[in-house]
Amino acid sequence: MLSLIALQKIFSNLYKDYTGKEYLSIVPIAESGSARKYFRICGLNDSYIGTYNDNILENRSFFSLSETFADFNLPVPKVLAKSENELCYLQTDFGDISLFDIVQQEIINGTFSDRLIQLYKESILYLIQFQVIATQKIDYSKCFPSAIFTKQAIFDDLEYFKYYFVKLHPQIQFNEALLSTDFENFANFTANTPGNHFMFRDFQSRNIMVKDDKLYFIDFQGGRKGPLQYDLVSLLFQVKAQMPDPVREELLGFYLKEINKYIKFDENEFLTYYKSFIYLRLFQVLGAYGFRGLIQKKSHFIDSIPFGLETLQVFYHKNGFSGKYPEIERIMTQLSALNNVYPINNSTKNTALIVQISSFSYLKKGIPFDTSGNGGGHVFDCRALPNPGREVKYKLQTGKDQDVIDFLNAKDEVSDFFENIKKICHQSISNYAERGFNSLMINFGCTGGQHRSVFLAEKTFEWAKKQFPEINFQLQHTEIT
Repeated sequence: MLSLIALQKIFSNLYKDYTGKEYLSIVPIAESGSARKYFRICGLNDSYIGTYNDNILENRSFFSLSETFADFNLPVPKVLAKSENELCYLQTDFGDISLFDIVQQEIINGTFSDRLIQLYKESILYLIQFQVIATQKIDYSKCFPSAIFTKQAIFDDLEYFKYYFVKLHPQIQFNEALLSTDFENFANFTANTPGNHFMFRDFQSRNIMVKDDKLYFIDFQGGRKGPLQYDLVSLLFQVKAQMPDPVREELLGFYLKEINKYIKFDENEFLTYYKSFIYLRLFQVLGAYGFRGLIQKKSHFIDSIPFGLETLQVFYHKNGFSGKYPEIERIMTQLSALNNVYPINNSTKNTALIVQISSFSYLKKGIPFDTSGNGGGHVFDCRALPNPGREVKYKLQTGKDQDVIDFLNAKDEVSDFFENIKKICHQSISNYAERGFNSLMINFGCTGGQHRSVFLAEKTFEWAKKQFPEINFQLQHTEIT
């Protein structure tokens, strides 16, 4: 892994090579489940995503697929510049709002609106373009880690579930030899699915960006040739999206109707395999949550486990295996023992006030978008405060680092500013809670969204939790991890 200073220099050169100008800021972007590192590199009127990945073959897969999709006018990021060693590259910046962000806000409001359903239908129309049209010119030999989604890939996903979820919970008892037999039979059956189409591999709402009410698709470097069902299942059964079953059925019907305009297939056969891929995807997802959350200790993945468990159990109760895979069924019947270990946090439902505290950059994407219908909330401009970013030793640090915290805590004007914030926020939070409102935003902005705004968002979050322990506070930094 290259140091932040080395990466900053590389991205500075890439930005200058592409634009002919010097960049104004470079800020790390929150990581997800991959080992890739992302940065937002901004000039006066433009911004790009800088990506570092030490897996050259995966990078080349992304380069090749991006170029092919662009030839079909599909809305994906373009690779604008890359380092000589192909470890770093600039790509198009589609902003910070994903389809999942919109879904989350609708969950808070207790809705799944017509607008949201329409965005899903537009996503499905694009998915069909990826699957059926673009596949004709994709160079699958460049796909990473493999060109085709094979039986081995299916078996690997099942083993992933076993080792990184089931085995981490001793309250689930099973016979390993019998389970391996079930996995082998399940993989044999599922591998018979026709698979001559492009498979995105992670086609879900976090990888669908929404900018100016248009959709853009990212994170397809793991794509390969495979079955139609996998990506559709990934979209409709994304566990934290909590899509209602009637909406799933509507979108499934929409997909079948639209794809029939391009290819003909046996719909009953499609639906039989479709159910197998629902199980496969949910198994794989729980394995990922176990690995990224329980082993690597990433809280986002741990928080997702109860939703994965609930979705899998509900689907199993409606679509059991009828004795076909007895040892898998044995595991399924024991999953309920984990419901108390990973309870659904009902505070995400529309039952109480949720206060979203955010930091942002005025220079880059501006004030965070409010999808709740509340119209926004407080916006505190932190740019009049002393700026640690002007000193070299703090340049690559953030408002979460102790050195920056100490720097800002030592400034009287920062303390005065925070005292005023507490008075204003206390009044609003109390009033909103008393009146039964369900959404309030408190935003902190500074030039780069890295130091002052992050510091004050963190400080306000900790203060607010102590003042109002009954209220659900959520914290996000739009420019850093």
